[in-house]
Amino acid sequence: MPTSKRNLRICDKGHKYYKSSDCPSCPKCEQQRKPENGFLSQLSAPARRALEHNGINTVEQLSQYSEKEILQLHGIGPASLPNLRASLEEKGLSFKK
Repeated sequence: MPTSKRNLRICDKGHKYYKSSDCPSCPKCEQQRKPENGFLSQLSAPARRALEHNGINTVEQLSQYSEKEILQLHGIGPASLPNLRASLEEKGLSFKK
């Protein structure tokens, strides 16, 4: 299996990091921007960015989507669903049927 070449990058804030993908996200900046609480804090950075990019910032907004619709977002995988379901259930909500 071929290995992808990792390139040194420097973000706007001066953090140095290596990436092999085209993703422009700086891991250090992402860690600093991670919420300390709320349902988004329970997710991986790609899953959190996927929801934020689609305007889903609250569990109430999340409840307006079906699981199938959420899984179609780039950055969301099946491993994210248990955390999302639990966050919805805490508020007495669920995914759209």
